[in-house]
Amino acid sequence: MDHTGYSEDYIRGILNEVRTIAMVGASSNTNRPSYFAMKYLLEKGYNVVPVNPREAGKTLLGKHVYETLSDIPDAVDMVDIFRNSEAAGPLTDEAIEIGAKVVWMQLTVRNEDAADRAEAAGLKVVMDRCPKMEYGKLSGEWGWLGGNSGRISSRRGALTGNRVQSLSIGPGKY
Repeated sequence: MDHTGYSEDYIRGILNEVRTIAMVGASSNTNRPSYFAMKYLLEKGYNVVPVNPREAGKTLLGKHVYETLSDIPDAVDMVDIFRNSEAAGPLTDEAIEIGAKVVWMQLTVRNEDAADRAEAAGLKVVMDRCPKMEYGKLSGEWGWLGGNSGRISSRRGALTGNRVQSLSIGPGKY
């Protein structure tokens, strides 16, 4: 697969399919992007499991922090990698081992070899993107913050609570 761009349908499909997201590199520092992304995804109804060896055993946003992906006792649908491109390789291998369905590498994180291994094992891959930002773009929330969603429309998605009805994103209640 060409990982220079992704269709809205591909991203939407992933965001609709996943329920449990293991966030590797989740931080308790409220100024870190991983903290904001975790908080946002939790608010959208995803079960986000923080993974960070330095924070293991603690609680972050009400969730137990694990040392490694293999320490998580429940099934993981997606591994969201908030680490550098080099670290994405072994983390992708661990995602394959635990049976994840998606490997998502955050902004600036790209590892073509890891992506090839993941796809060969049947996983979907996204690189150099943020699920928080992609969710916001697809739901129309991105425009509320002044972001450019790349689409021109005078119509907003119908919001019910925290969910976007017309775009059918995420696992929450509609």
